[in-house]
Amino acid sequence: MKRDQMLPSRRTLLRITACLGAAAAVRMLTAEDTVAPAPPPRAAPAGGPQAAAPRLRSSAYRLEPMTADTPPRYHTALPPVRTRPFLSMPELGERAMVLTFDDGPDPRYTPGILKTLREHDVRAVFFLCGEMATDNRDLLREMQDDGHVVGNHTWTHPQLNKTAPTLIRSEIGRTSEVIEQTLGEPPQWFRAPYGAWNRNVFEIQAEMGMEPLAWTVDTLDWTTPGTPTIIRRVLEGAAPGVVVLSHDAGGDRSQSVAALRTYLPELLAQGYELKVPPRRR
Repeated sequence: MKRDQMLPSRRTLLRITACLGAAAAVRMLTAEDTVAPAPPPRAAPAGGPQAAAPRLRSSAYRLEPMTADTPPRYHTALPPVRTRPFLSMPELGERAMVLTFDDGPDPRYTPGILKTLREHDVRAVFFLCGEMATDNRDLLREMQDDGHVVGNHTWTHPQLNKTAPTLIRSEIGRTSEVIEQTLGEPPQWFRAPYGAWNRNVFEIQAEMGMEPLAWTVDTLDWTTPGTPTIIRRVLEGAAPGVVVLSHDAGGDRSQSVAALRTYLPELLAQGYELKVPPRRR
């Protein structure tokens, strides 16, 4: 067979080339047509009632749900409902005591107590009345800056075991609101005025995230018995785990301020450590 008979003609080659080109073009067009379109941008969530933080009501303190646009706030688990307050804190150590001050803050006496505590690098617990705290928020911040524990002592210092539950809730809730608004965190400890707890008080304070703390040694400084008497009561009552009750408001507390300047260094010289309750996680 001749060579020119085995090879395709020029016309045949042109036809084959044209067919291949057309097929390639069809595949390209088909591929472009089947590419999935890009998804449209997601719309921002619409504003509405859930976009705004709820107003806090004293009757529902710290029970409001977290909203979508509010930064997460991590609260401790609610404590159990107690049947009696803590009277002492022996778990703090063999030589540990707790100093507590009620009814403040009072700009006439609280700064002097804070100054003495700071000079000796000692922390204490301040149980605040809301009606005093709301007008002296700078003292609350000073307490926090110095590492003291700020507790709740109701708004107007009523005798809670003779108070209706709705008023108990208001007295405690309003004070916790002021503390949290000022310090950025709620109180974890509560002291009933006059030590007057009952079941309603235990239930409401637990619902609001607080434990009850009473006292072991009462200085009775509110009776203004004289600075030497206050000093003697503290030093004679000193023992591991003891909780000392004093006041920084509610009357003339100059004796309390002066007594602290004497018995605090004496307690330290005797080897006592003045501590505060640990923060609950």
